[in-house]
Amino acid sequence: MKAVYPGSFDPLSNGHLDIIKRAAKLFDELHVLVSTNIFKKYVFTTEERIEMIKLACKDIPNVVVDASDDLVVNYCKDKHIGVIVRGMRNYSDYETEFSLFQYNRDINPKIETILLMPTTKNQVVSSSSIKELVKFNCDISKYLPKEILDVVLNKLK
Repeated sequence: MKAVYPGSFDPLSNGHLDIIKRAAKLFDELHVLVSTNIFKKYVFTTEERIEMIKLACKDIPNVVVDASDDLVVNYCKDKHIGVIVRGMRNYSDYETEFSLFQYNRDINPKIETILLMPTTKNQVVSSSSIKELVKFNCDISKYLPKEILDVVLNKLK
């Protein structure tokens, strides 16, 4: 069975990687999809985000990295994917995920959504916080996969 884990991944965090590793154990093939959120302004290009994910996931053989400007449910239909994996850190994430689930279900009721909670050490990790910490010269090494730390620091400094 195939699943997709969509996100902006600007940049990929250890929280994202935690969800990827755990979801990859549940599915035969996991598509990590760099998707577009029209309300976000990105620091990293789509190509840079794809490359960071590929670097961090190089040892996970069933991960496919892709990008799309379309709705995730349309990507699922095109790629014959039946499950959307989402990470949920807190109550505000719940509100967002609940709305997304309802819209996705209305558009394509054949596609299921599953929510994975982060491990304790990743509950507060967010891409926007990482970018803010870099701005104030804080150590972000515990929040990012080691394979992409230099890439992120070089871009954000």
